[in-house]
Amino acid sequence: MNNNFYSKVFLWLFIGLLVTFGSGYLTMNSEAILKLLFNGIGYIVIIIAQLALCIFLTARIYKMQPTTAKICYIAYSLLTGLTFSALFLIFKLDSILIVFGVTALLFGIFALIGKTTNMDLTKFSTFLLIGLVGVIILEVINIFIMSNSLNMFSCILSIIIFLGYIAFDMQRVKRFNDAGEESDNYAIICAFQLYLDFINVFIDLLRLFGKNRD
Repeated sequence: MNNNFYSKVFLWLFIGLLVTFGSGYLTMNSEAILKLLFNGIGYIVIIIAQLALCIFLTARIYKMQPTTAKICYIAYSLLTGLTFSALFLIFKLDSILIVFGVTALLFGIFALIGKTTNMDLTKFSTFLLIGLVGVIILEVINIFIMSNSLNMFSCILSIIIFLGYIAFDMQRVKRFNDAGEESDNYAIICAFQLYLDFINVFIDLLRLFGKNRD
């Protein structure tokens, strides 16, 4: 079995998370950047840029030069870090670290399930997608009704969906690895998908269990 592909995927996953949390923490401590982000349309521009990068990376990954794919991935991680600065302002640092640890533990468990199970998880892809769409609809509805109960339900549902995606995406990594795949672009897209799974589980757990700053 070729383990080089696993190494590439998890290296890029680690780099993406490091860039996100590092830039988020540094941004939180920069008054100038915070003013630029949260005054006017700065935050909206970043969200739009994130969405555009996500679409571009997933749609063009197999036609990109490896260097372009890496730059897009790092840029997305950096932009996510800028938006994460809001989390550092809202929640206590020790609470963020605890939730990060819990997320890492859950990620490891479900990644191991995806790597070791003999069940074909692609059969669940439709259910995961339907669940994800449902979560998005609930989140949009809750913008208007501001229900704590609905917020809790959508967070729990989202955690379940993205834990499923961790196993699903990890099985895809295993297939690439077993096929002897070593392409940097394949490693980047696999790392990106696992990165998104991790980030979404982390945010939802933080929304449920994070302790606000005084």
